[in-house]
Amino acid sequence: MTMKTEPLSELYEADETAWLDAMAKLVRERCVDDLDYPHLAEYLEDMARRDRKEVSSRLRVLLIHVLKWIYQKDMRSPSWRLTVLEQQAELETDLDKGVLRNHATESLAAIYEKGVKYAAQETNLPAEGFPNQCPWTLDQLMSAEVLAD
Repeated sequence: MTMKTEPLSELYEADETAWLDAMAKLVRERCVDDLDYPHLAEYLEDMARRDRKEVSSRLRVLLIHVLKWIYQKDMRSPSWRLTVLEQQAELETDLDKGVLRNHATESLAAIYEKGVKYAAQETNLPAEGFPNQCPWTLDQLMSAEVLAD
């Protein structure tokens, strides 16, 4: 199977899913000279960026709800608990992978700062009332104990 780069390049712009199928077929058939390398590199970089963004977003939501859980005990609801458990479950699979775990660990301090801003807005508590630095490790945030009283 031989495909020209130009038609693959056009396919990428017209139908990304069909382009992905074509790339997979070329890889399976070991037709590496026919791959659309510029778009393949772009697509793979976009996937990696999307994965990191997903982990950061879920970690931020987890932190916001843990902060709310701890600092607004009288307002606790089953939905807050469920949100924490849901974010932990979704992150669990992603954090099994070394690169995304490293990203989460390295980004935790910055994500925590953003989480504090959101938690302050949602709770009407001053941001200064929350710890300046994240008081949890990634493993602690992923444990059931984070919801313990």
